[in-house]
Amino acid sequence: MNTNNKPLVSLENVDKIYKTKAGPLKALNGVSLTINEGEFVAVVGPSGSGKSTLINMITGIDRPTNGEVFVAGQRLTNMSENQVAKWRGRNVGVVFQFFQLLPTLTVIENVMMPMNYVGTYKGHRRERAMELLELVDLPDVANKYPSQISGGQQQRAAIARALANDPVLLIGDEPTGNLDTVSAGLMFGLFEDLVDQGKTIVMVTHDRDLAGQIPRVEEVRDGQLVSAADVDQRLVASAG
Repeated sequence: MNTNNKPLVSLENVDKIYKTKAGPLKALNGVSLTINEGEFVAVVGPSGSGKSTLINMITGIDRPTNGEVFVAGQRLTNMSENQVAKWRGRNVGVVFQFFQLLPTLTVIENVMMPMNYVGTYKGHRRERAMELLELVDLPDVANKYPSQISGGQQQRAAIARALANDPVLLIGDEPTGNLDTVSAGLMFGLFEDLVDQGKTIVMVTHDRDLAGQIPRVEEVRDGQLVSAADVDQRLVASAG
């Protein structure tokens, strides 16, 4: 972990309240969180605990009801939807559980897509995409369609796509949840390599064994962060 103690993500007293037919639902309750550059952080917790809402705050997909969110020096809470979308395209890469590669595009075209969206790497997007496919050991499938490659290969392609614009932050949203053990191990090793190279990664996972290999674990329960000591005890108990 190459953290330099410079904050990259900062949530300050964040509440998120959704309006439902049954009344207000508080998904996050006074959450404060700081993640430094170069950290590898796991976010764990049961379904419905607020994990996804927390990640949506960090990526700007959703806005807090109260509190402030800062990422890479940018205050997200005062930006328009269009501004946040452009900012996210340049600064945040997301790897999803179900890959979300476009089936009508080849692998290399999928990797190029984020560059096309925000206008980066003009004139050499294909070369940039090929470099990333080499990074994830997929140069031989560049011109294949997602349906023609394995699930593990699709997830590595999704990682290459997430890295397209050299984001300062990489989010893994249950990225191993749809992979076999071998493919999950390869993907996790790639994440570790990226952290060694200076990337900041926040990974949501239900896999306690996997979380136990990550230097820092944050647990969300009932919309709040659980203390580090409690998380450590739970990880030890699950491993035993």
